[in-house]
Order: sequence, then C-alpha cells, then structure tokens
Amino acid sequence: MATRVQVETSTMSYTKPRPIVAVEEIRGHEDPSVLVLYERDQEHIVAEIAGVLGQQWRLITPEEKEFAPMDGTVIGLSEAHDISQLQRWRGSSTVLATHCLDDANPAVGSRSSVCDYEYLYTTKPFLRRDLARFLSFILGQINPHKDLAKKAKTTLISTTFPDVHAALPNLDILSVGADAIEIRVDLLKETKPDGSFSDVPSLQYVGEQLMTLRQRTELPIIFTTRCTKENGRFPMDDPKLFYDYLYRAVQWGCEYIDVELWLPEEIRRKLASQKGNSKIISAFHDFSGTFKWTSPDAQKLFEQGAIYGDVVKMIALVSTMQENYELEYFRSIIQSTYPYPPFSGLNMGPMGQLSRALNKIFTPITHPLLPIIAAPGQLSAAEINSALHSMGQMPKLDMYCFGGMRATGQAMFFEKCINELSLPHQLVCVEQSSQDGLSTVVKIPHFGGAFINPPIAASAPCLPSISDAAASIGQIDTVVARSDGNKSSLVGDNATWKGIRATLCRDFVPSAYSGQAALLLASQESQAAAAIFALRSLNIGPIYTIGFKVQGPLSGFVTPFRGLEDVKKVEQPSVIISALRADKSLLVSPLLKHYGSHKHEQRRAAKVFLDLSNGPRKGDPVALAAAQGWTAYGIADVNAWTTVETLRLLVGQNVPYDFVRLAAGRSIY
Repeated sequence: MATRVQVETSTMSYTKPRPIVAVEEIRGHEDPSVLVLYERDQEHIVAEIAGVLGQQWRLITPEEKEFAPMDGTVIGLSEAHDISQLQRWRGSSTVLATHCLDDANPAVGSRSSVCDYEYLYTTKPFLRRDLARFLSFILGQINPHKDLAKKAKTTLISTTFPDVHAALPNLDILSVGADAIEIRVDLLKETKPDGSFSDVPSLQYVGEQLMTLRQRTELPIIFTTRCTKENGRFPMDDPKLFYDYLYRAVQWGCEYIDVELWLPEEIRRKLASQKGNSKIISAFHDFSGTFKWTSPDAQKLFEQGAIYGDVVKMIALVSTMQENYELEYFRSIIQSTYPYPPFSGLNMGPMGQLSRALNKIFTPITHPLLPIIAAPGQLSAAEINSALHSMGQMPKLDMYCFGGMRATGQAMFFEKCINELSLPHQLVCVEQSSQDGLSTVVKIPHFGGAFINPPIAASAPCLPSISDAAASIGQIDTVVARSDGNKSSLVGDNATWKGIRATLCRDFVPSAYSGQAALLLASQESQAAAAIFALRSLNIGPIYTIGFKVQGPLSGFVTPFRGLEDVKKVEQPSVIISALRADKSLLVSPLLKHYGSHKHEQRRAAKVFLDLSNGPRKGDPVALAAAQGWTAYGIADVNAWTTVETLRLLVGQNVPYDFVRLAAGRSIY
C-alpha cells in the first residue's frame, strides 16, 4: 500500500552547473527506397505505406515496361505486371510484397524469391500502428534487440494457444512483465475441412496467426518451430521445412527467430545470411536428463551456437539442486570468456526453478491464464520476483512519488503494477516536489527511486549524476536508483520526452519526420523543453516556437516566430505541438485551420498534431485537428507512454502501453 508522508525540507540553496550536451543519437534520417507489390483492388496499401513513411508515391501503369525507383517516392507495382524486374532492384531498394488476409489468400509466401519482405494485413480493421512498426523494423529505424540488451534482466512469454485468437482477450495482462512474446508455431492447430487438424499448420494459417498477434502487441515477437525431440511438434525428418518457416518469419518482420542447434549447418548459415534486421536465438534443449553443465560438451555447444546466434540459449532437464550451481558456474565462465553473444541458460523441471530466477537473458515465463506451460518448471513473472526477493536478490525498496499523483490516480496505477508483478517495493507519496524534499528522501535507507510531477530543475544538488536528456531538457521527472554489487548510484532522468517521441512514432516511421518543420506553442520554456528534445531526436527541423523563448541548452535548435508574416513563410509543418495550459489550448485553433487547408497532391507527408494540455479545456483542439486532416493525439497517449518508460527506469519491468490504457482507464490522464 502507498503511504503518504510529509517531508521536512531544509533551507539550503545550491545551484549545480548544468552541462551542455548534444541531443541523443538519431536513427533513420534518410528516405528509404521502397517498391511495393500489391494485389488486385488493393492499390490503397501503397498510399498507406507511403503515408507511414511520409513520402510521395506513384503506381506503375501496365504500359510502363521499364521502371526505376525514385528517391523519396514509394513505387507501387500490381501483381498483374511482370515482376521479374524486381530482382534487379533488391539491394538498392526494399522490395515488399503485400497480402490482404480478409479472406483466404493462397498467395501468401508465393513471392518470397523475388521480394525482401511480406506485409500481411487486414482492411477491417486496418491498424496503422502495425504497419508503422513493421516498416520501422525492416528498414532498421528501430532496434529492439539493442534496446533490450540495455536491461539487466529480460523475459519472454510464450503463447501456447492452438489459435492465438484465444489469447487476445487477456493479452494485455499476459504481457505484463514480459519483454518479448514467443509464438509457438508448432503448437498451432489448423482445422482441416473434415474437422481434423493438420500435422503442420500451413504458411497461410501461420501468417494469419502471426499477423493477428502482432496487431495486438508492441512486444518483439520470437518465432519458434520446436521439433518433436525438444518437446515440440514439428517433425524432424525434413529440416528444410524449418528453413521455409523460419525464413518466412524473417520476411514477415519477426524480431527474433528461434533456430535449433540440431539443424544442418547449411540451413543455419543460410538463415544467418538472410536474417536482415531479425536476430537469431540459437536454441539447444536436452530432455534426456543426462546432460552435464560440467562436461566439455557444454562449452562446445555454446561455441557452436555462437557462430550464427545473436543469443545462445541452452536448456537441460535436471533432477538435483546441485545442477543449478553447476549451471551458475558455467554461466560465469561463459560470461567472462565470451563477451558476445549473450547466454541464456536454464534448467527444466521442479529442481531447475532456481535457474529460472537467476537467469538474466530471455527467461521464459508463464501465466495462470495460459492453457499449458511451454516447458516443465516454468514460473510466472510474479513467481520469479517473489523468489528473487526471498533469496535476497531483490530487496524491498521504497519508491517515492512527488506531487499530487495520489489525487490524479497515477500512484494507484503504479501500485497495481507493483502488485501484479509481486514486487516487494512500497510506494510512498510525498506532498511536495521541491528539490529540498528530494534531498531528504534520497538519504533514507532503502530508497529505490522516485517519479516527480511536476518535474524539478536538473540542478538538484542531491543527485550526483544526470542523464544527457535531463541535462539538455533541464528537468528531472524520474530518479533512478541503480545498484551494482555493493555500489549504488542515483541518476536524475527524464521520461517525458520518450513518451512524446513514442506517441509521434505510433503511426509514422522515424524517418518520416526527418528534415520536416515543426511548430511548438507554449507560454514558457519549461512547458516545451521535453517536446523540443523529442523533436530533435527525430531529426525534425527547423523547429519554430510561438509564445516563449528558449535560453537553455536547446536554444540553438529553435527559431522563434515573431509575427503573422513568419507563419505565412512556413508552407506546411509536419508537426504542431501545443504545450499551452488547458484554458489556453484553443489558441492553436487558427494554426490548425490555416495549415489544415493546405493540400498536396500525391503527398502523404507526416501531418501530426499533439496536444499536451492537461485538464478541462474550452473546446477540443484534438477533434478540430482530426477534422482538418491531422493525425491527432492528446495528453492521454503521452502520459501512457511516459508511464511505460517510467516503470522501465524505476523497476526494470516492462508494462505494455495497452495495459496502461486498460488498467488505468482515464485515471492518470
């Protein structure tokens, strides 16, 4: 339960010099070159893809026998054309086949030899965010593996449903605490016309299942075809079958593919050469009960998996507690000898549960709502956290929330997450958010971090370290307590800018914003600093400001508007952000109407409005923007993504955006 306290503050005054730092690294600046192969009567998908990319587009007419990619333009080619020309553009352009799965579509997988990727979609509903995520990943503009590598501990939840549709009603709660979601392709059951099940589900059925899952989760997907020898259902008499499905998973944009170590080296080598931006988990399972972590074969198996694997996973069935200690010794040898790839080592069975608590990389977790456990001895995220606490590996900490978050409901939502994950921590609500109040609580034993609303200045003397983002923005909204053995440190950070960026990238790839103009309205710099940093992280520029001056580290990245004539000089901004107070939010309406009337033939550039005002409004600028043709977001989207980022920073646990919206309702907005 959360405790409300009053914190005595001192009168000490101190100003720490704020470092001048550059904005963070920007990924994906350039307009990609994309050729889209579309099906009959589905030419609209070319416009959708161009829209997500923020680029122009054109369709190749049947009369055009020769065609070439154009910089900044998405090219659409009908399936009725001779597609033999596509081969010569692979490498210089991304060749993308698209398939609509509203009805049975036997064309799925039919063009794998001439296309780099296949996008599977439905028109009812058509989910723009799914397309944005798919394109961002295959074009290398997001890197989930790199992001997960920064975490101290990662987990995966395995869907063991014969049909993933059965998981959808509970998918949000199933995903709490998971960093990736595994689709067990071998456990899928495709019904044949006579009511029986296929021994191996067809590519069309698997594609439909994968598409359905990806439409409902933002988690990276691990595509697994487990063989019969390793507790799966895929037959081992045809290794090429595994290649066909795993390579298709690469073309479908799966972030990870699980490649079993028993497969012929030729297949593993070929998959490694064709994996694109996907990562390979090299998997070894031993159910014999005779495998020994102390044997020379154990290290040889790791070395063999490391040749083509981005992660090496080794799992053995054990019967004694001693074998957990042997695994931990083996893990220490591997980690000290081989800095890469990361090693995921587990013991199966009741005696192996200790290893599941101690493993750091992609620990498989289960959930009471799953129909079956994917492997013997699996634990839920809550059970692992409870076990770590009982072993002294996860001490009870006090997490502090500064400001009126109990009244707004944000603290209560954090409590829900702490309870759902069985974390031992206690939430303590502090009435004031002053720097002196923070100076007091950081000295309290078992201080575990804090989130602060409204944020405080980045000159807090009690914090020895400040992130580059917080230093540039000049504001701290999260204090992270990090522990490395006997050493602990405090870092002041800012999660709000990440929430703004994630919102902007919900329906567009990052490169859609590169070099585009933005307008930012606020009454003072503190309201807009996080938004400026988020815009710069997407390489947006120029950034025009209205209503305030920027004097901090970000001043060199903005240009103030001085009057109506300046507004007229900007032909069409891609982004308008209003950081005005709620009672002044309608002041943005004339700008929305002015720029909303601008039309660009065959141009689907990003055109986004973001309203950061919180509280009762006069009118609805988000609705007005949507009516004027803008893709419009409100503070609810930003707060939900910021909550996701804050939880990752404070407790190292992943809580999906959709769960935040589901569990919190509108209480934190």
